[in-house]
Amino acid sequence: MEDQREALRKIITTLAVKNEEIQSFIYSLKQMLLNVETNSAKVQEDLEVEFQSLFSVLDELKEGMLMKIKQDRASRTYELQNQLAACTRALESSEELLETANQTLQAADSRDFHQAAKQIKDGVTMAPAFRLSLKAKVSDNMSHLMVDFAQERRMLQALKFLPVPSTPVIDLAESLVADNCVTLVWRMPDEDSKIDHYVLEYRRTNFEGPPRLKEEQPWMVIEGIRQTEYTLTGLKFDMKYMNFRVKACNKAVAGEFSEPVTLETPAFMFRLDASTSHQNLRVEDLSVEWDAMGGKVQDIKAREKDGKGRTASPVNSPARGTSSPKRMPSGRGGRDRFTAESYTVLGDTLIDGGEHYWEVRYEPDSKAFGVGVAYRSLGRFEQLGKTAASWCLHVNNWLQVSFTAKHANKVKVLDAPVPDCLGVHCDFHQGLVSFYNARTKQLLHTFKAKFTQPLLPAFTVWCGSFQVTTGLQVPSSVRCLQKRGSATSSSNTSLT
Repeated sequence: MEDQREALRKIITTLAVKNEEIQSFIYSLKQMLLNVETNSAKVQEDLEVEFQSLFSVLDELKEGMLMKIKQDRASRTYELQNQLAACTRALESSEELLETANQTLQAADSRDFHQAAKQIKDGVTMAPAFRLSLKAKVSDNMSHLMVDFAQERRMLQALKFLPVPSTPVIDLAESLVADNCVTLVWRMPDEDSKIDHYVLEYRRTNFEGPPRLKEEQPWMVIEGIRQTEYTLTGLKFDMKYMNFRVKACNKAVAGEFSEPVTLETPAFMFRLDASTSHQNLRVEDLSVEWDAMGGKVQDIKAREKDGKGRTASPVNSPARGTSSPKRMPSGRGGRDRFTAESYTVLGDTLIDGGEHYWEVRYEPDSKAFGVGVAYRSLGRFEQLGKTAASWCLHVNNWLQVSFTAKHANKVKVLDAPVPDCLGVHCDFHQGLVSFYNARTKQLLHTFKAKFTQPLLPAFTVWCGSFQVTTGLQVPSSVRCLQKRGSATSSSNTSLT
């Protein structure tokens, strides 16, 4: 009977999931219907604007050409009318001389004939008709102002809608996640010379598989990508995965987004456990400051209560949608927190396997500072490096400056400049804890041990402050150094 109930529960669960999928699909279809109406109206409006712009260009061109014809016609008319008026006056003058000459020939008085003939001769010599050019100053041919629109007509008739670009395909085999960078590579299924750029969107998530419709994390947008690959740099992997999608755009329209892909972004993410910290340490997010006043337990409890302090529940943390099974429950609160001169605070996530890396930057004027790893069993009065339960690098600026590696109360002085930012690499299975200059990745020291318990990141500070950076992957340069055996090159004869 119980088996049947369990089988029925599974069937109901499957049906409920399918119903939710159908409801989401129906919502998507309705949204697409609304989008079709909105987008088609927008496209129609844009097309009318484009054609109106084209009409405006043609009208402006037409007005300019008509003005040129009118100016040329006025100029030719003026020249021809002036020439016509001059010829008319010359003709009238010639006709008067002809009339006078005819009358002189018919006159009978020979005494006046000689004088009249001389006057007619002088008049003909000076007549305007002999000074005129009988060729038109301008042509009446206006064909040079004609326009052949044959080529333009063919171009206009060839106008078509610019095709929507094809959907890119993300190439997971060529994409790479390393050194807190993601290089995404994609390809186009069809060659398209009209593509202007690509748009890439990404977001962090704690869920494996395709993106969820109701994902809380927003898509981050990168526009104007000209190549078919892009590298995101300087990321902080505070979630387990990242979703990616990309679309192609031409001058007029954008294509559809590619099928989203999910890439795993493995990195060590932890928080500082304020319940472990010494009362003289003020813990805010991933920052710690030594407070000489100390003892502000009530403030810490108040922050814990309203969820605003560093002690907020990991489950409710915006950086983690799901709690880590390695997240250490707060078990050192109250009387078990560090005290006396052990100005220490621990991380809240256990290290029981794999490789992990984090960085810490401390203020150079801190009187004393330490960073390393420790067993959870580290005593409340014990200082980092002074017991077999902890391994650390220690910087002392009090009385005398020293830079040392400490474990089990054994000390090794390090012959290296003290960096302001330290990187910690822990390889649990290999039993290695290495410290690096986080800027240059110079190896400073390596502890080699056989860990018998899970480890926790550990920090100590006196009269100073520091800030931790988590969500970092093991840098490739650190991996290469370890593979080449550089880790074993540092002298550990005094420390085990």
